[in-house]
Amino acid sequence: MAATHLDFEPAGELKFGQVGIANLRVRRLDPDRLAAEMRDRVARAPNLFARAAVVIDFGGLPATPEPAQAQALIAALREAGVLPVALAWGSADNARLAEALGLPLLSKFRAQYERGDGGAETPPPAAAAPEPAPEPAPAPPPAPPAAAEPGLMQSVPVRSGQQIYAEHRDLTVLGAVGAGAEVIADGSIHIYGPLRGRALAGARGNARARIFCRGFQAELVAVAGHYKVLEEIPKALHGKAVQVWLEGEELRIAALD
Repeated sequence: MAATHLDFEPAGELKFGQVGIANLRVRRLDPDRLAAEMRDRVARAPNLFARAAVVIDFGGLPATPEPAQAQALIAALREAGVLPVALAWGSADNARLAEALGLPLLSKFRAQYERGDGGAETPPPAAAAPEPAPEPAPAPPPAPPAAAEPGLMQSVPVRSGQQIYAEHRDLTVLGAVGAGAEVIADGSIHIYGPLRGRALAGARGNARARIFCRGFQAELVAVAGHYKVLEEIPKALHGKAVQVWLEGEELRIAALD
């Protein structure tokens, strides 16, 4: 009798990783105006924004919208050329809205706003009065300082479709970042070749992060969520060595001497 062949190979492989998705923080529930703004962005940078995935964040509104209002906004955004794929994490009302819309919640897109929107944090409970402490023991000798975590070093070019993420540190790329590639760092980014793709520094909200590159031709640069696309940058800087930094709420780009 022939042995039955059992196929244990899975039909799909599920992995989790960093995904570069734009976050649209709604500050006014006006579908027509939001759609017009996104349509303008798509027109100015079609290779970057056309059919781009976006996470909708309703945390900038005084109240969570009703499902019909949110659905009208989503339909307007899709008509404008972008694809809402999830809601940013928020309140219990926001979770119920996501369920009603059939969309997932993504928590990482709210973390950097929690301390910046003026919301009052819940104070910790008052501690009981401490009992009198005994005589302190002699202090142990101080431990040697922990070595700072080194930055991530990328020694080969970052090609189209690749994404490199330096979590909690800087990123140094010794070669080029190709068109369609993406480099992300929670700290600063140093690129010793041409930058043709996207570079996002201060990914967790570090406004002091900077981007440095030898040849600026970037599709997009961003620091702490503030971004500019190539079409918004003076042509005199194209191909030049530049640095990118945040000054207040304005993203600045200047040539390096």
